[in-house]
Amino acid sequence: MLWSFIKIALFLTVVAAATLGLAHLADMSGGLRLTTMGMEFTLGPLQAVIAAIVVFLLIWLVIKVVGLVVAFLRFLAGDETAITRYFDRNRERKGYQALSEGMLAAASGEGRLALSKAAKAERYLQRPELTNLLMAQAAEIAGDKKRATEGYKRLLSDNRTRFVGIRGLLRQKLDEGDTETALKLAQKAYALKPRHREMQDTLLSLQTEKGDWKGAREILQAKLRQGELPRDLHKRRDAVLALQEAKGVMEEGASVEAREAAIAAAKSSPDLIPAVVMAARAYIDKGKPRAAERILRKAWEAQPHPDLAAAYAEIKPDETAEARLKRFATLLSARPDHEETRLLKAELNIAAEDFPAARRALGDLVETHPTARVLTIMAAVERGEGADDVVVRGWLARALTAPRGPQWCCDKCQNIQADWSPVCDNCGGFDTLSWREPQKGAAPLPHGAEMLPLIVGKPSEPVVEAEIPEAEIVDGVEEGQQEAETATK
Repeated sequence: MLWSFIKIALFLTVVAAATLGLAHLADMSGGLRLTTMGMEFTLGPLQAVIAAIVVFLLIWLVIKVVGLVVAFLRFLAGDETAITRYFDRNRERKGYQALSEGMLAAASGEGRLALSKAAKAERYLQRPELTNLLMAQAAEIAGDKKRATEGYKRLLSDNRTRFVGIRGLLRQKLDEGDTETALKLAQKAYALKPRHREMQDTLLSLQTEKGDWKGAREILQAKLRQGELPRDLHKRRDAVLALQEAKGVMEEGASVEAREAAIAAAKSSPDLIPAVVMAARAYIDKGKPRAAERILRKAWEAQPHPDLAAAYAEIKPDETAEARLKRFATLLSARPDHEETRLLKAELNIAAEDFPAARRALGDLVETHPTARVLTIMAAVERGEGADDVVVRGWLARALTAPRGPQWCCDKCQNIQADWSPVCDNCGGFDTLSWREPQKGAAPLPHGAEMLPLIVGKPSEPVVEAEIPEAEIVDGVEEGQQEAETATK
């Protein structure tokens, strides 16, 4: 309102000033004297101003006529669009000005203004390869998805803008959660520009989400050839994809191909535990136990893990507990001080009913790192050495609120999964799961750790666990939990 008043006031002021100026010129004496071709002309002040304006208009007209003549001569010389360009020059100037203003409006988030400028630019320029993109982006900013989709679809009709149109539709489908259509669009965009980094990453993410492991491996190979991916990282991620591809082949019943794929994945990335386990089982099925032992020992040196121990036990499933303890000595010697090695040794001794050896294997883990597994093994040791039930239940009750120890954790979102997978269930991150202890463990029950010893019996001084039959351990845990709940009530 205020700005409108100011503009009106300025207009009236200019009109009044012009009127006063012309009146003053009309009242002035003297004038302008011109002599030409023997004739003399005398012009008053007002007449002189009018004559100057007429001369200016004549000069402008001459320039325009000369430009038209030049355009006509160019047309005669073979430039078919010379005359059209001459008449459209002013329209182009207005169109490009509207286009630039629309781009600035879109960049600043003014969707409605950008739409208006885009429509004006389209009217003046008749250049859909420029104005359709601005129209679609402006409609997106303004929240008009239908109009934005129409704009991107118009871009598909021109080879120069097809990739841009597909990319815009792809972003829309991703925002809507329509990954099926998004995958098809990403494949088309990748076919148009296979070296486009963003499209490679988008297609790779969609393929891993949909389980297209073979296609994802091809994208990884392309990124390696283009220098977009370090060789060591490529080997790791290719092994992850090869492992999933092997699982898919195994589900289809082609066990030979699955074995070979799993073995190849384990060789390319020995620290990929699921691949090593699958390859070891493939070797076992092929009757090559030494090859299975070799790759399991190599993986244990890189990262001790319970699944590796389970696969190592499967090499000779019918051996006695004493024979197994002796055979595992080679595996245990690879990382003797690692916590997983000490826990595995304790479990093997429990199976062999050598409970003092199991206690020695645990060492000070009960004090330094009392996880649920450590405390459960401790309960087994106590049971094996003949301790009272109340003592055993004390260890099991402590295990209820103890940290679980290493688990499959996502390095990106800290999500915890029971089993390894190439893609995080929570954030969708690819190859982000690692075997480690969570940054934040599960919260204990209120006052549970402090009150349970008073309720079910305090465990004896640091001792180590012996193995108990699984059913008895579960019964003890349930009894300890029920007593704890009763006490807290």
